Amino acid sequence: MYLYNLVLENLNGGFGTRILYYIILTLIVLFICSLANLITRKILLSIITKVIKNNNFKWDDIMLENKVFHRAPLIIPGIIIYVFAPFYYDFQGIVQKIAIMYILIVISRLVKSLLDSLDNIYRQHPVSKERPIKGLLQIIEIAIYAIIGITIISILIDKNPVYLLSGIGAVTAVVSLIFKDTIIGFISGIQLTWNDMLRIGDWVEIPKYGADGDVIDITLYSVKIQNWDKSISTIPTTAFITDSFKNWRGMQDYGGRRVKRSILIDINSVKICTEEMIEKFKKIELIANYVEEKSKEIEKFNKENNINTEVPINGRQLTNLGIFRIYILNYLKKRINIHKGRDPMVRQLAPNENGIPLEIYVFIADTVWANYEGIQADIFDHILAVTEFFELKIFQRPSGNDIKQLPGVK
Repeated sequence: MYLYNLVLENLNGGFGTRILYYIILTLIVLFICSLANLITRKILLSIITKVIKNNNFKWDDIMLENKVFHRAPLIIPGIIIYVFAPFYYDFQGIVQKIAIMYILIVISRLVKSLLDSLDNIYRQHPVSKERPIKGLLQIIEIAIYAIIGITIISILIDKNPVYLLSGIGAVTAVVSLIFKDTIIGFISGIQLTWNDMLRIGDWVEIPKYGADGDVIDITLYSVKIQNWDKSISTIPTTAFITDSFKNWRGMQDYGGRRVKRSILIDINSVKICTEEMIEKFKKIELIANYVEEKSKEIEKFNKENNINTEVPINGRQLTNLGIFRIYILNYLKKRINIHKGRDPMVRQLAPNENGIPLEIYVFIADTVWANYEGIQADIFDHILAVTEFFELKIFQRPSGNDIKQLPGVK
């Protein structure tokens, strides 16, 4: 009032006087806002930052990184403008509306920073991998944006917010049609979290989208997977409900990863063991006891049943393939990096045109991919290397060099 009267006394009091008054008033308000912003940012915020960095708490560092303390002081200019609104006389209502809308927008940004901070703080705890809350926080964020948006519109049109809410029912069908995919994704995101189908850190495969890697983020609408080549696949949450995918979490929780691989034995190399072969096998530590006991058992059986053993095919006999299976089984049991929760198995599958598949079925007690592959390779390196000691041959399709070595082929 004093400023207004001062301007009127020194000028003619016309339209130009009022314009000059509003310009001076606005400059004063902007100066006060700038001063308040300077004090909060340069002084107050620097003190808060120093205190946060010097303590041992992590939650306040996260809030500082998400700019919670930077955005909170931005409300002060809105409050100052609202306080000075009565000095604008005819424009008081407009200025108050602008101030309120500005404060609401700042509050929405502040709430987003708080929710992001809450999510980051929650991620510091192991339970966050089992029950991520990012989807829930996004629901809260959307709800707050909707409330603030309705409030701002009601301020602009000078209507009660209830008036706007009464019309929501009429547009629900249209909104549902337009945002059908978003709504389905929203529901799918809730199902994924609620049913514990997916967690951050899970290794998943979803062939339809060419994704194979670790889950790094789960939101209401999408799941981010970092593939093994470090590329990022963003997949709609609906895909994890409607399409099939493989989650390797069970393998990781079990602490062992399965090996299920066959080697092909040439059928022509399978034979009944001679006395010389049996004596040679008795010198192998892993099967010495088995060969000794089995030889005595077979000899006793053949004598009790008056079987003529001069012909090798009569009665019971040891075979090089059978002893080789026992050797592999004992070899696997002796390895320290084999999971002890489940016994290994070596089984013979049905012969085919490629020979006799000898399948090794075992769990390796290391789920890290590189370690698993290394251990698996060591096992098969050894098996392939000792096969000839049992007078067995690995089947392999002939190559061009094999054909060239045939007599008469050049």
